Amino acid sequence: MELAYIPSPSRGVLYLGPIPLRGYAFCIIIGVFVAVWLGNKRWIARGGRAGTVADIAVWAVPFGLVGGRLYHVITDYELYFSEGRDWVDAFKIWEGGLGIWGAIALGALGAWIGCRRRGIPMPAYADAVAPGIAFAQAIGRWGNWFNQELYGRETDLPWALRITSSADGRVPGFYHPTFLYESLWCVGVALLVIWADRRFKLGHGRAFALYVAAYCAGRFWIEYMRVDDAHHILGLRLNNWTALVVFLLAVLYMVVSAKKRPGREAVVEPGASDDATGTEPAGAASEAPDARVADGAEDAEDKPAGKGGSEPDEAGAGTADAVAAGSGEARDEAESAKKS
Repeated sequence: MELAYIPSPSRGVLYLGPIPLRGYAFCIIIGVFVAVWLGNKRWIARGGRAGTVADIAVWAVPFGLVGGRLYHVITDYELYFSEGRDWVDAFKIWEGGLGIWGAIALGALGAWIGCRRRGIPMPAYADAVAPGIAFAQAIGRWGNWFNQELYGRETDLPWALRITSSADGRVPGFYHPTFLYESLWCVGVALLVIWADRRFKLGHGRAFALYVAAYCAGRFWIEYMRVDDAHHILGLRLNNWTALVVFLLAVLYMVVSAKKRPGREAVVEPGASDDATGTEPAGAASEAPDARVADGAEDAEDKPAGKGGSEPDEAGAGTADAVAAGSGEARDEAESAKKS
């Protein structure tokens, strides 16, 4: 008898009248909101405009959902197109089945379209949203807990996950909670990217590449623990090979990018600085030169000629002589008036 374990929910959907509220969908939605919120804060800190991340997410999120579903359906086609299966189930995304590889790939395409429309660099945007995506994955993995799916091998550890019903027909029992392992790993990846970005001022897509590499490293060993059906190549699950290849590509990108484009982008969104500081009020530009002239005149009077000041020009000297002469004539006239 197990003394401690992680229970599974009795059901993954609640009904608000005729409306189904599915735990899997809720996790995905909450994850998206967290990613957009954190991405917006990081984008503004990099010099971008508020709301830009959300505007581009309108493109990236739908593309990502489609890409994630396509990857799952293609790599697990027998679940939908083999004998006795209903191909219509391939569209039932609420029942689970999103491949992160397809979600990131097609989501990046949607983000690229959004960035092109806004005239901002895609790598800078990717760097800003990278930690938020990792947090979104951490939240989204709890959708697998609601659906009682994607767990690991049997175990008697105190944090074992108790499975009471399974769509893949496995015997109810106690299994490794790989969904929890991946969720915690993604939190660590997000914190790593945030720290490294502050410490090393990552730019030109390197923060995003670090997120990809770190996630793949964790996904490799977590995937190795899973027992759900999957295609194998040379003894390794397909997702293990995908994680390995993507990890190497991400590391290669960081190395090459750091050599070719060191540092961080100076401008991530044209015009954002004007929004932050405000524009100069009308008339200020025409008044400023007069003010500078007046200040310069006062400085010239206060500074003696020589080391600390400048020699007066001939026009200035002539003007001073004329003023002095005029003052002398006025005094002479006043004295004559007194005598008479």
